[in-house]
Amino acid sequence: MFKTILHANDGSELAFKALKLALIMTKQNAATFHLVCVEEIPLMPESIEEIREARSIAASRSRPIVERVRELASESGIEIKNHIKSGHPVWRIVELVDEISADLLVIGATGHSAFYERMLGSRADRIVQLAHCPVLVVK
Repeated sequence: MFKTILHANDGSELAFKALKLALIMTKQNAATFHLVCVEEIPLMPESIEEIREARSIAASRSRPIVERVRELASESGIEIKNHIKSGHPVWRIVELVDEISADLLVIGATGHSAFYERMLGSRADRIVQLAHCPVLVVK
């Protein structure tokens, strides 16, 4: 049913809980597995140097996530296609869904207070609204 599964991981425990389910579904569907980590950079940087520094810090944070995912995928006999993106997580993930023609996106979601959800929303909610494929949100 699913040929291309994309998993977005920010390094949180909920993201790794979602990863386990994504790997199971990848194996069951003999699908291609893609991982995306988004390097968030400041919305209003003061200089190019600030962007370079933010990317460098974010890249160093992504490395251990990618390695851990690679180990878990390898234990399941699954090869990963890795994507490191820079920018706003919601927009970069949604763009990648279209870019790779993902059939399913698997993400983790942290619970916020009802007030926070009403006032600001959540990234998971925005991804569900904007993605052009089914989104599995693991809580």
